[in-house]
Amino acid sequence: MDFKTVKAEPSTVTRDIRQFDEKTGNIYEAVTIISRRANQVALQMKEELHEKLDDFKSHSDNLEEIFENREQIEVSKFYEKLPKPTLIAVSEFLDDKIYYRNTSDEKA
Repeated sequence: MDFKTVKAEPSTVTRDIRQFDEKTGNIYEAVTIISRRANQVALQMKEELHEKLDDFKSHSDNLEEIFENREQIEVSKFYEKLPKPTLIAVSEFLDDKIYYRNTSDEKA
């Protein structure tokens, strides 16, 4: 996932609850879908951040190097400014970018 092109709001927004149950017919099912997607996004963000920060790891503990590494600070600031995973998941859900299915409907 390319986090540079995410179109989610950077802060929380009051939403009409009817927007969520229109798609699924059940508000609790919609919240479950959004929460699972938010967990996936959070895991992707965490893995990507750790991959980028692993480049800056040093085996020697030199305090001067730790405080003067501007590239590492810029990477960290970028991820801090990104919208939270829940906001990304809500945006994707409302824009119909999340595929979901109800397995209990398939068994019947």
